[in-house]
Formats: sequence, structure tokens, C-alpha cells
Amino acid sequence: MSRRSGERRFLTDRMLGTLTRYLRFMGYDTLCANGLPPGSTREDSLLLEIATCEDRVLLTRDRELARRGGEQAVYIASEDIMSQIRQLADAGLIEPEVRMSRCSLCNTRLRPATRREIRETPYAPSSPPEREFWWCPACRKLYWMGSHGARIERRLKEVRLGS
Repeated sequence: MSRRSGERRFLTDRMLGTLTRYLRFMGYDTLCANGLPPGSTREDSLLLEIATCEDRVLLTRDRELARRGGEQAVYIASEDIMSQIRQLADAGLIEPEVRMSRCSLCNTRLRPATRREIRETPYAPSSPPEREFWWCPACRKLYWMGSHGARIERRLKEVRLGS
């Protein structure tokens, strides 16, 4: 786990979809096993191979897989998302703060949205000019800090403050 925390990259197993989205909201490059074809009997070996080859920390709810991964893997003890984030923060692996730099769906880097993209997105809020919008060029999704982002930010702040 040689990367600095801001550059740390993750790979999550199929049981950690919500954690995957949170890590992406926090700006971490996070691949998910859900992107692999389902049903492979070699999936655990493939996850270990990806983690090693791409210098990613494998996050898993599978004790045996974490054991096999050694220092490259972390067993996630809880099913509760905030406990999972707290575990990673306490281990010094993440800084729990919303960064809005990655698409929560596909992991692509976000860029500032153009006025046209905002205008042509049916679900975009009518917004004062000071609101920031980000665009995923891969899945063509528009992001902004609305009530959902504010809730996530508030929950992450509680983790930082140790609540």
C-alpha cells in the first residue's frame, strides 16, 4: 500500500457496492467486482491479480479473500456503510470528505459541465449561477451538490469528528 492517501486506488468485492459509490464521491479511483462478468469460479484470484497488477487496495467482506490478499487487502468488518468508512479512515487509508471528482456510477473523472450540458439535462435543477455542476463524459451524468450531496458530506463530517 505504497501510494499516498490522495492517490490510493481501491478495488471492491461485489458485497461493497455502496462503499464503492462513497469512495468515488470522496474522489478515490475505485473499481468494483460488479464490473466483472458474474459467475466466474476464478473471481477471487482475478480480484487479487487486479489489485496486485494495478496497485489497488482490495476491500472485501470475505475473510478468506482478505487473508489471501495479505497486505494488499483489507477485510471490511461491518455491513454498515458509515462503520466501513470509519474503519478505512481509522486505518489511514482515506480522508472522508466529498470531492466530486469521480462519477459514482462508472468511476470516470468528472469535469466541469458546460451550460449546454446543464440546460439539456432533464433532471438538472433550475439553479442560481453560483452552483457548480460536474459532468461525466463516459455515462453523460450531471452532478451538483444538492441535498443528497449535503447529506453525504454531513455523514462524512461525523466520521471525521469521531461521532
